[in-house]
Amino acid sequence: MHSSKNKNVEKPEPFYRSSAPKQKTSAEIINEARNALRTLRTQRPFTPREDQRKLFGSASSRTLENRPPSTFSLHASSFESGESRPVSGTRLSPLDHKPKLLSSPIKDEDSSISFPKPPVDPMEVRKVSSARARLCRTVSQGNLLPDKVFLPDENKEGVNSEEPATMDELSRRSNKSCLAELSPHSNFKDDGIPLIYNEHNKAEKQDFLKEAVATSPLQFRSGSDQIKNGDRASSNLSRISWNTSGSKAEDNIENLCRACTSLHQALEEGNMFGKRFKRRSALLKLLYKLVDIGSDPLGLKLARMILALKVSGKNLLNVCKLVFKISRNEKNDSLIQNNSLLDSLLEILRFEDLQTNNEAFLYCLGAIKFISGNAVLLNELVNKGTVEILFQLMKQINNIKENDTRFSNLGHLLVQLTATLRNLIDLPLSRCQLLCSGAVSELWVVLEQHMNDKDICTNIVRIFSKLSSYNDCRAALAACSRCYVLFLALLNKHQKKQDLVVRVVFILGNLTAKNNQAREQFFKEKGSADTLISLFQTYNEFDLNTKKEKHEGEENKSKQKHPSEAEDVLIKLIRVLANLSIHPNVGAVLAANHHIVALLVTVLEYKSVDDCEELVINAAATINNLSYYKVRNSVIEDKKLHIAELLLKLLMSSNMDGILEAVRVFGNLSQYLEICDFIIQKKVYKYMIALLDAKHQDVCFSACGVLLNLTVDKNKRAILKEEGGIKKLVDCLRDFGPTDWQLACLICKTLWNYSENITNAASCFEEDDINTLLVLLASFLDEELALDYSFDRDLRDYHKLYWETEFKPVAQKLLNRIQSHHSFLQPITITSF
Repeated sequence: MHSSKNKNVEKPEPFYRSSAPKQKTSAEIINEARNALRTLRTQRPFTPREDQRKLFGSASSRTLENRPPSTFSLHASSFESGESRPVSGTRLSPLDHKPKLLSSPIKDEDSSISFPKPPVDPMEVRKVSSARARLCRTVSQGNLLPDKVFLPDENKEGVNSEEPATMDELSRRSNKSCLAELSPHSNFKDDGIPLIYNEHNKAEKQDFLKEAVATSPLQFRSGSDQIKNGDRASSNLSRISWNTSGSKAEDNIENLCRACTSLHQALEEGNMFGKRFKRRSALLKLLYKLVDIGSDPLGLKLARMILALKVSGKNLLNVCKLVFKISRNEKNDSLIQNNSLLDSLLEILRFEDLQTNNEAFLYCLGAIKFISGNAVLLNELVNKGTVEILFQLMKQINNIKENDTRFSNLGHLLVQLTATLRNLIDLPLSRCQLLCSGAVSELWVVLEQHMNDKDICTNIVRIFSKLSSYNDCRAALAACSRCYVLFLALLNKHQKKQDLVVRVVFILGNLTAKNNQAREQFFKEKGSADTLISLFQTYNEFDLNTKKEKHEGEENKSKQKHPSEAEDVLIKLIRVLANLSIHPNVGAVLAANHHIVALLVTVLEYKSVDDCEELVINAAATINNLSYYKVRNSVIEDKKLHIAELLLKLLMSSNMDGILEAVRVFGNLSQYLEICDFIIQKKVYKYMIALLDAKHQDVCFSACGVLLNLTVDKNKRAILKEEGGIKKLVDCLRDFGPTDWQLACLICKTLWNYSENITNAASCFEEDDINTLLVLLASFLDEELALDYSFDRDLRDYHKLYWETEFKPVAQKLLNRIQSHHSFLQPITITSF
């Protein structure tokens, strides 16, 4: 615009263009406060909680035939009685000579070696004069207790004696017919003839737990107090009656649990855990047998003791299955919390051999995964260094190459490992441990090696999705030079896997939200734009088909609370495009991309803000970012009138966020003459004037920007007189000026354009408006009155910088113009606003 009356009049500036001198460095600060190009925020994808605890969730890509089971039967017979030698399946031939009986009570059982024995004829056993030669019939392979057990007469000694037993007596009694004394499924007479189990029989039984508790501490300590403690525990155990119904059965289980606790404590105090305990094999047989009772509280105590005895092979697998089975029930979390079982599980992962125990590792990790779903146990796991243990295990697995026969089986294990990590990183301490250990780089290796495994990939992107919400974690993710290559590979390979795709695009949105280098790096990757376009087309088509089906079926008439799966992908995907467009080079390329702009326009065409608010607003915001670039072959420029038509629908909605986004787009588009004409023809300017009353600073700012661009054309300036436009601008200046110098500056520029050809102030402004403007402008130009020094230093410096470079020059010129053309100047009283 040109002025014939004032040489200082400047050419009006298009909306959102900075008028600050080039040498000033305030632009970056100003742009952060209110910029035409804006990043978008969104919520992290929702992960539904599984109804049941399973190794593999309902969304798993693994078929039932190609994955280990989550449900199975587990009995005493599942365990092996002798774990020192492998099961050959070959029946041994009987020896020609009769074995020499061992007289030592210690040597007849070894901690780790079980010698084969020939079948024993019960009639021959009775002929042996020595009581110690009364041997149990050899247990057939897989059975833990003999069908018949013959008790020596000496077994009667000291059972109910009130006098303390001697060490020799306890040791001898424990060594003789120990299994017969303890079996919860058999009752025996003193003459050695077995009885059929009767659940109503309430005769007191001798229990091997009694003998173990009584014997174990005595092997390492002396003193009457030790013997009394052992006898006290034994006395409690001897009262157990194997009634399996009603409250009596519950009492039995409680008694057994207490017995296990006492035995565990005795073994621990006697330093007899591991494979050092001489009666280890017999004790393990007993513990295995008790598994059949099927009690979860008892099962946890048994598992803890079995693991402490350092079982291996099939028995290690079965005890891991036992813990897994119990931990599947969420109600058992409190039992696990009080059982101190976590250390035993973590020791398996730390010290056992992965190659020979990979199935045991699977169920062990599965149990830990379930346990990590409990907030209290989650903290305990993190404090016990679980993150570091999983990291080391992951490194072992990563060293196994794809051509190895174990590779596919280890994939099942990685599903459990990554799912557990996903739970762990909810805590700040675990995220810190993850970053410090370098586990992020190992996760990238897992992702690259198992790109075809959808379950593993989904778990890892869930981990990255959580991490990408934190600044330090985002830097660690971006530190991988191949991160964008791998993300693009994932999107191309699993394009129709919504739960994976939505998280990858969410991560990309976070990585590109505040990092211009990340925007450039991602966009430079080969096929990045094509991948985003392909995803956009795929999920846009899904959404259109879903909408068509709902329309035909006349279902879901009520407004849905959450976006559909296709909408959620589109929301996150459009956010990536909006963030990328902030980079000047990338934004210019995207503005000229027909496919991207066409897809964004399609969203505005078939979606209303009531259908999916976030999707429509994100599409409008991305169009706003792209409309900022005035480049050759701009598709936004070519489609500007059609876009303006679509924005009217959003502008007339009752959604304030949608209205604000529509006004912002009009702010950029109104720099085109055709759009200014459209705004006048469609009476859009009346909406803009009305929005000045919104008492919402951002809305007023955007509406004022549109009015500023309209006033560039002198033929359109008169619209400000309609609907009380001038008065509303003055009111906005009064209400928001001292706290928003950007808005104050914009209002002054609009009034400057409007009053360009002023001959008399009264011809442009009402007398009240003139007086108010004179007072306001004079006050705002006084630094001491205008600037609020109560702000913190950074904010105060920002306010002062903008006030000096932007507001002060235009406000001073506007004040001078009004004063020079106002013939009835009244004395101005300067007050604080």
